[in-house]
Amino acid sequence: MPLKNRPEKSAELRELALFSNMDDAHFDMLTRGAYVQNFPPAIELIAEGEPSDFLFVVIEGSVELFANWNERETTMATIRPVSTFILAATVKNAPYLMSARTLEKSRLILLPSEGVREVFDLDAAFARSVVTELAQCYRQTVKQSKNLKLRTSLERLANYLIRYNDTNGDNNAFTLPTEKRRLASYLGMTPENLSRAIKSLQQYGVMFDGQHVSITDDKELRQLAKPTPLIDDPNL
Repeated sequence: MPLKNRPEKSAELRELALFSNMDDAHFDMLTRGAYVQNFPPAIELIAEGEPSDFLFVVIEGSVELFANWNERETTMATIRPVSTFILAATVKNAPYLMSARTLEKSRLILLPSEGVREVFDLDAAFARSVVTELAQCYRQTVKQSKNLKLRTSLERLANYLIRYNDTNGDNNAFTLPTEKRRLASYLGMTPENLSRAIKSLQQYGVMFDGQHVSITDDKELRQLAKPTPLIDDPNL
């Protein structure tokens, strides 16, 4: 459905930091060819190597970004509402470096990449917002690289649990937001290594019951994980 026929979604898009400061006329130009589409679970939205035809905005559901090489696959990130993905490929007019598929029933806004680039050249506020978002994405990539290169698999899992607990109520009990298979891939581990790490965390006050996690000794877990904002703070 064309975005112009969904004013409430257009208003939701306008509130995103990427679009909030741009000129109204330029926003109308940007969204002129945009549309809203619903996707069922497990639908591949884009494939790495394809031309970057659209900038995507997730407004409901969730999307997994993943990559393949030599018959191997890894999870790169999980995108949740409300946020964009594949911005760098759109701005650079370059092929997608990752593939994307829905993890559940999802609703997305698709913005034609050509229009994004056109407005980037016209609207200084929008251009600054794009640069800011790309800078944040770059910093997140650096932190993820540090996480993978400087920490053991046990430390990576421990810090993931601490971060998720801290950002979701800090009540020391939660349900993992993704399958363990995908979590292992995101943390640079095999499913077997993840299983061993889960067992090892019991001595640090972490109990798993399927997807449910209980942290019974937060102090002990943090002594193992040694979290630092230079790796673990998504806002820094």
